[in-house]
Formats: sequence, C-alpha cells, structure tokens
Amino acid sequence: MLKTVCGGLTALCIVGTPLAYAQVPSATAPALERGTAGNPNALVESRIAVVKAALQLTPDQMKLWPPVEDAIRGRATARQQRLASLIARRKEAREFQPVEFLQRRSEVLAQRAAGLKKLADAWQPLYATLDVDQKRRMRIVAAIAIRELRNSVENRLMNDDDEEEEDEG
Repeated sequence: MLKTVCGGLTALCIVGTPLAYAQVPSATAPALERGTAGNPNALVESRIAVVKAALQLTPDQMKLWPPVEDAIRGRATARQQRLASLIARRKEAREFQPVEFLQRRSEVLAQRAAGLKKLADAWQPLYATLDVDQKRRMRIVAAIAIRELRNSVENRLMNDDDEEEEDEG
C-alpha cells in the first residue's frame, strides 16, 4: 500500500512540478487572458492522467472511466468558453447594466451547476467500485487539486490588485 501511495504521489510530483511553473502568469498579460494562454487542453489532459495514475484502476473500473474523462473535459471546455465570452464582453467597453449582469451570472451559475452534476453523476458508479486504498489516493489528489485551485485564485486576486495599483499610479 505504501508503495502505491508513494507511486501515485511521485507521478503527481513529476507531472505537477512542470505545470506549476507553466502556470506562472506574465506580468503584462491581462488578468482574464492568463487562464487561456498556451494550451489549456494540455493542462486538463495532464490532470486527468494524474488522477488516473493515482487511482490505478482495475480493468473493470477502466470501463467506468470514460464518462468521468468526458465530464472533466466538458467542464474544462465550458470554462474556456466562459472566459472567452468574458474577454469579448470586457473588450466591448460599454456601460454596465446591472440587470443584464445578474441574468448572465444566473445563466453561468446554472451551466456550472449542470456541469458539476454531470461530473458527480459520472464519478458515482466508478467511486462505488474503488477500494479503500484507491479512495484514500483519490482524497489525496483531490486535496492537492483544491489547494492548487485556492492558490491560483489567491494569486489571480493579488495580480488583479497589483494591476489596479499600477493603473492608479
């Protein structure tokens, strides 16, 4: 068991370390465009590979894996589309419409909720077949992913604050 956990963490470190450096945004890139720079699909594919490697799925479990991959890719694609739409709207430079903003925000949240529901539904049959060790590895990978997401959001907010200070100065 210890070998398996170490192997999964090693795979995560090997794949994750270059990704951490690849995600460092340039100071000149606009805040919204940073997330879409480069090849966002490569990041999604590497994250899928890390999860798959950490779980060490059995042949029977592998049959349940494709819907999970599809749901992960679907959420990533939807996120890329949302960012592209947001960038396009930001470039329009028109007067802020609060009601339109609320309507658009509710649509986006409904889409994100539907994508998350699809992901949970895709994971359910596979998760039910995972053994204790696989579930433990999944919790470790999920905790690392959540930490990275939190750090990414914090960095983005700090960079946005820095850009606002530069604009004011």
